[in-house]
Amino acid sequence: MHPIIFFSKMDFSQSNLFGYIEDLQELTIIERPVRRSLKTPEEIERLTVDEELSDIERAVYLLSSGQDIQGTSVVANLPVLMRQNPAETLRRVLPKIREVLHVAGVEMQLTAAVSFLTVLQEESVSIHTYSHSFLHIILQHLEHRDAGVSNAWLETLLAVIEALPKETIRHEILNPLVSKAQLSQTLQSRLVSCKIMGKLANKFEAHIIKREVLPLVKSLCQDVEYEVRTCMCRQLEHIAQGIGTELTKTVVLPELVELARDEGSSVRLAAFETLVNLLDMFDADDRSQTVLPLVKSFCEKSFKADESILVSLSFHLGKLCNGLYGIFTPEQHLRFLEFYKKLSTLGLQQENGHNDNQLQLQTLEQEKKYISVRKNCAYNFPAMIVFVDPKNFHLELYSIFFCLCHDPEVPVRYTMAINFYEVAKLLNSGVYTIHKELVTLLQDESLEVIYFYWNFLLLVTLRQIILMFNNSAVRHGSESKLLSIPDLIPALTTAEQRAATSLKWRTHEKLLQKYACLPHIISSDQIYYRFLHRMLTIVLTNNVLPVQKAAARTLCVYLRYNRKQEQRHEVIQKLIEQLGQGKSYWNRLRFLDTCEFIMELFSKSFFCKYFFLPVLELTHDPVANVRMKLCYLLPKVKSTLKIPTDKHLLQQLELCIRKLLCQEKDKDVLTIVKRTVLELDRMEISVDAEQLEKEKQQNEGRSTNVNDKMFEKKRRDSKTSSVLAKSITLSVPGSSSGTSAGKDDKKSKLVRSQSFSTQALHPKYSNIDKCPNKSSATGYTSSVSGMGKSCMFFFSDDSFRTHSTGNSGNAAFPSSSSRNLFNSADQKNNGNKESQSRKMSIKNRKSNS
Repeated sequence: MHPIIFFSKMDFSQSNLFGYIEDLQELTIIERPVRRSLKTPEEIERLTVDEELSDIERAVYLLSSGQDIQGTSVVANLPVLMRQNPAETLRRVLPKIREVLHVAGVEMQLTAAVSFLTVLQEESVSIHTYSHSFLHIILQHLEHRDAGVSNAWLETLLAVIEALPKETIRHEILNPLVSKAQLSQTLQSRLVSCKIMGKLANKFEAHIIKREVLPLVKSLCQDVEYEVRTCMCRQLEHIAQGIGTELTKTVVLPELVELARDEGSSVRLAAFETLVNLLDMFDADDRSQTVLPLVKSFCEKSFKADESILVSLSFHLGKLCNGLYGIFTPEQHLRFLEFYKKLSTLGLQQENGHNDNQLQLQTLEQEKKYISVRKNCAYNFPAMIVFVDPKNFHLELYSIFFCLCHDPEVPVRYTMAINFYEVAKLLNSGVYTIHKELVTLLQDESLEVIYFYWNFLLLVTLRQIILMFNNSAVRHGSESKLLSIPDLIPALTTAEQRAATSLKWRTHEKLLQKYACLPHIISSDQIYYRFLHRMLTIVLTNNVLPVQKAAARTLCVYLRYNRKQEQRHEVIQKLIEQLGQGKSYWNRLRFLDTCEFIMELFSKSFFCKYFFLPVLELTHDPVANVRMKLCYLLPKVKSTLKIPTDKHLLQQLELCIRKLLCQEKDKDVLTIVKRTVLELDRMEISVDAEQLEKEKQQNEGRSTNVNDKMFEKKRRDSKTSSVLAKSITLSVPGSSSGTSAGKDDKKSKLVRSQSFSTQALHPKYSNIDKCPNKSSATGYTSSVSGMGKSCMFFFSDDSFRTHSTGNSGNAAFPSSSSRNLFNSADQKNNGNKESQSRKMSIKNRKSNS
């Protein structure tokens, strides 16, 4: 059959033809880089290394005559060489690396900085050897012309300083630092010196810092370059922690005051942030006389300055307000509160008469910074509640709380979701005032907000939030459990549905996992009618495996906390029919996943009662994957059994495994079956001691009753036979014919007597005597081909059965001995009776004669 070609779709006009040619040219352009990336034979030959070379020799060869990419590979592999052969690496490889780094590119420099740090962290050599071999190389490249390379080597050096001894730091780092920090040195050198001095502040005593470091600090704080002043200002916090409170007050604070009035905005910003971080080190006088005026001036000028200052100010405002709380006057307290409110709505209000295009463009440029300001205000909201007192929340801050929860930007609402629990905890009994915002965040249009809210709050804190709401409602006279948050359930269902319709299945999965806490929050009926069936629907219809598993586990949790038997049985029946017996093999696989969750969450007896047999039915499943998954689950299934309660289930499990071993045709499934049989053979089944004791007592009581009845019957039979024999002997006349007739009648009576006794013994004893034989054959042996030995899978209650029957047999089964004893007694009695009758007949004959 020839293919049908639709020529009508092809347009060979001149314009379209040129279009096709251009498309072909674009394809050739795309292919060109691929062709260029191929190596020529000469390049391949240059990149080829003799395979017989050792690792050290190969590294030396590549560093000496290889290309840059090969040398970078050697440098990256330096930690491995140090672990394998540190002595040879230090002797032969490290000198080559030192030579190459002088002319190396940025990539190799960055790789070397990381490798040197890794060698330090792995402690491949002693710190003395490391400082002798690596420290000089690090110091040589601190002032690299590339800023990224310089920062990488600096980070390595700062990590090395933590491990070096003081004397090495003094001679190798501190002494050269004096010359490196001079104004005559390069800008990069002075910036590096600032960061090193901040690190050295915690390595020496205060008097050494005062004598050798503080003069350099003052010099760098007055540097002509604002970058140096800014860098040194940010290091003053570390230096203050190293020198203590007194020197901080006399040396650091004056420098901070001067830097806070610097002409450079970045310098003023660094000074402000350092002041806020050092508030705890200043006393009340320093705060009121020095710090507070600086902060007031900084806040007043912030709206006229760069927006980056507002971002920093909004971030530190909560800490600043609480740090200066004790020295605020009522007027100052109100002023800082109003300043916070203004920052919380920054960018949301437009001034009248300024809607021209230029202002709109300016707003677009400032939008990100305004969002950051409002986000920082949301971050500081709990601190501001403390600042105004929770009792004044509704009057002072509720309007700001409402605005932040309804902010048009996702990062702001995202941050409010983070702090919601802290806000609820601070409000305590007044938490009922923010129940609307709780529902608002649960119904947020952004999945990121919903996801974060549930991911960080619902697992631990939403339950506590709801309890707070409920307690608050009780205090205010509400009787219903959820009367204080009536929209909670619709908000929860809406959030799940929105996550389900999105393409973010991970968010949906996490959300379903967090819904497992709902039994602690809402009633069982509400879960049953609003959430439980939804979880079952997700398991049946969703196409994403992690989502299905999350829904299945949450469904099992709901079932676990449901105490209504009718609802439980309905859900169990649906699980078995729609999943375990479903038409789709995918549903049957999910049934096994659900059973695994049930074994995790429920008792063993619950699983055995409802799910044990439906699981075993899947051994006949037509799909190999289902049978294979079942085999993996069988050890967990067997672990739910208890002996002797579940003996019949154990027999069913044994039968299923026999069928799998004998009838399975799929090679992969059969392999798993054989492994599972070995694992099952090694398992021990738990024993129900109470049930064992009850059965033992019942068996002993039953055997005792049988013995008593048997003895009483034998006694009656023996008396009856003796009485009958006497009566027959006395009533027979003294003739030979009468004697023979009496003998025959007597024999028939004896036979009847013996038959009565045997009939009394056999019906019950015959059954009891067979029990040990049955219990001794409770195991089965399956020869597993290809495994080198036969696989034994025995019932773990064999010992119990043998032990119990043995004990009871000693007391309750003297059947053969008792039977012989009574038979011999009957024979003796019968013999005595015969001799007496013979004597009487002889006497009669004599008297007649």
